[in-house]
Amino acid sequence: MPAHTAVSPQSLIEAARAAVIAYNEKNWDKVRASVTPDFDYDEVPTRRRVHGAEPFVQLCQGWAQAFPDSKATFHGAIASGETVVQEVTWKGTHQGALQTPKRSVPATGKRIEVRACLVMEMAGDKVKSERHYFDLATLLEQVGA
Repeated sequence: MPAHTAVSPQSLIEAARAAVIAYNEKNWDKVRASVTPDFDYDEVPTRRRVHGAEPFVQLCQGWAQAFPDSKATFHGAIASGETVVQEVTWKGTHQGALQTPKRSVPATGKRIEVRACLVMEMAGDKVKSERHYFDLATLLEQVGA
């Protein structure tokens, strides 16, 4: 029998999208408000992990510094129990230093377009954890690293 949730699947999807939309808007207060205080983030391809809303906002700000015009376009989402899976495409222009696990890549002015999958565990209308999957090799190739 499926797990019962007090929040409808569509409401969960909308809450999960709100976190991404807040990033698209570069509205750090909304990003912070969209996640739980003990939020866990796992950026699978870079192996970066952060715990807490503030470290997550700082990580997002780092991506926004590297790609100030970066935005996600939604392709689909599904909710099951308290889990939301979203498919997106990230697009942007490499206009600032990109921090990789081993070094910093100076701005190249090149455009990126990278498909991604976000697996988000929800706590009501907030995201309590996220696993972010994307092709880092494609991103680095597109910026010329």
